Amino acid sequence: MFARLNTVAFQGIEVITIDVEALLASGMGRFSIVGLPDKAVAESRDRVYSAFHGLGLSLPFDKITINLAPADVQKEGSHYDLPIALALLAALRLIPPDGLTEYIAIGELSLDGRINAILGVLPAAIHAASLGKGLICPKACGGEAAWAGDISILPAETLLSLINHFKGTQVISPPEPLMEAPTSQTMLDLRDIKGQETAKRALEIAASGGHNLLMLGPPGAGKSMLAARLPGILPPLTPQEALEGTMIHSLAGKLQEGKLIRTRPFRDPHHSASMPALVGGGLRAQPGEISLAHRGVLFLDELPEFSRTTLEALRQPLEAGKTLISRANAHVTYPSQVQLVAAMNPCRCGYLSDVSRACSRAPKCARDYQSKISGPLFDRIDLHVEVAEVLAEDLMRCEGGESSLAVAERVKKAQDLQESRYKSLGLPIRLNAHADGQVLDKVTSLDEEGLALLKKATESFKLSARGYRRVLRVARTLADMTQTEKVKAAHLAEALSYRRVHF
Repeated sequence: MFARLNTVAFQGIEVITIDVEALLASGMGRFSIVGLPDKAVAESRDRVYSAFHGLGLSLPFDKITINLAPADVQKEGSHYDLPIALALLAALRLIPPDGLTEYIAIGELSLDGRINAILGVLPAAIHAASLGKGLICPKACGGEAAWAGDISILPAETLLSLINHFKGTQVISPPEPLMEAPTSQTMLDLRDIKGQETAKRALEIAASGGHNLLMLGPPGAGKSMLAARLPGILPPLTPQEALEGTMIHSLAGKLQEGKLIRTRPFRDPHHSASMPALVGGGLRAQPGEISLAHRGVLFLDELPEFSRTTLEALRQPLEAGKTLISRANAHVTYPSQVQLVAAMNPCRCGYLSDVSRACSRAPKCARDYQSKISGPLFDRIDLHVEVAEVLAEDLMRCEGGESSLAVAERVKKAQDLQESRYKSLGLPIRLNAHADGQVLDKVTSLDEEGLALLKKATESFKLSARGYRRVLRVARTLADMTQTEKVKAAHLAEALSYRRVHF
């Protein structure tokens, strides 16, 4: 007896259709799983045996072969339990084999036949929808799968409920899509920060154009507070961006009860984080912090304290907007279009500009400390701003500055202008930070005064080609913030003022 149904394998964000074939043939009783399974898949045999026993079923004393095709794709994870069990039930004719052909099945079995939550349900559901199929998944993941669109979803709590459903004695209700509640992060307001007008201005510019930002200043100046308030002035996630971020968090097992992400991610890993934790990798090539921050903010506090190897690994993802993890048997890609915000002290002691508190090695300690960050990584950061120590009179003021809501309105206007511009050009980009080459030259045409200023600054500051482009991007954003079509010399001058701060 033979039966077949579909499941999926994950290679990064990519989903591959896998055929699960079950064959019961005469011979000595043996249960084998072939098709390049890993340890978790090989152990499915014991979980399926126990689940059948819990239902009062017994497998015949025949040769049972489960084939996972294509055989040259590595099969990893416990989500193969349910499709293997359903294929066996169909091969035994305990459920109609034809009923399974319209579904993709994923789920992990408990020993008593319950179906446990797994990773990657939303990407699997979207893949099923693209094939015109439905999805069989754990009940705990039904709210996540429901965001895939108008497809048939069977969120089953137990294997027995699925058997009864296909026999027509029970109906499994479709799930309702779940959405996470707004977090306390949205309550953080720029009004709470006293003083630091220059840093606030740089934060607004970074938000308006999607630019990377580096803040340098003494301890306690408010660098972390400023970074934490950046998501509050960014526009809400679009439906497409929300799905992208939710898929990555689903694969990483970071979703809360399978709810769709509503707020832009804000990831702030500790400086002791390893390279696989930050960039991605590990045994199963999991997404790292830079991918978990996709369409959001990646905040690296105490930047020079991170391992230099780890920081250098960020260069390619920051430039390309995606992370490629190379393994011996596969190349896995995760999207990682993030806005990098970094903070650092000017030197190890942090008080370089205060003679009374600076260490005895100043200013040499500043050069040594900053040299931990390579020039190419500095070059990938558009805005460099010095965050000075807050004055007592600023702290004693009762009134705060502008609220995040007021700044967010201006940011949205600037971003809407950029999106409209690039859409009219037929380009798949939204923000100035992602413009390059001829596109950037076309949207930042300069007058003679601007060209002369840029030429002089390039020679004086010894700007690299990348640095030159980033100055143009920031100048374009500054013009958009004032709803000005032409990039003027004043915009260039301000953009140049945010180049790397030297001590």
